[in-house]
Amino acid sequence: MVAEQRRRVEDLMTRMIEEMDKAYLRRMQGNMHRCAATCCDNESYSILQVQNCVENCSSSLNEAQNYVQNEFVRIQNRLQRCVMDCNDTIKDKMSSNLTQNEVDRYSEEFDKCATKCVDTYCDLLPSLEKSMKNVLSSKV
Repeated sequence: MVAEQRRRVEDLMTRMIEEMDKAYLRRMQGNMHRCAATCCDNESYSILQVQNCVENCSSSLNEAQNYVQNEFVRIQNRLQRCVMDCNDTIKDKMSSNLTQNEVDRYSEEFDKCATKCVDTYCDLLPSLEKSMKNVLSSKV
């Protein structure tokens, strides 16, 4: 059950990352390289001016990539906290000498709780994706 939920999260995250890359980041990366090439083609620039120009070309892409990464980390941390809360709740209920029946019951209870966390997480992803697209569209 846990592996199935993990795969579900990974599939959704991969789809979102691919979407962000194709719709925004890849275009920004192309623009960055074209800009940097223009910097390098300018023979009147000193070494320092070329370096500054290239750094300037990459700043918006770096900001966008950091933004996307931070948003994913933030939402993944939220999922992890939820699952850890499930784990703590189950541990609080457990005694030291468990029967197999109790182990099975607690395991099932944990799975249900963790699945609820994943469901909540997956329900949040479309709104996260929409807000990320809004932010990224202003950076392109």
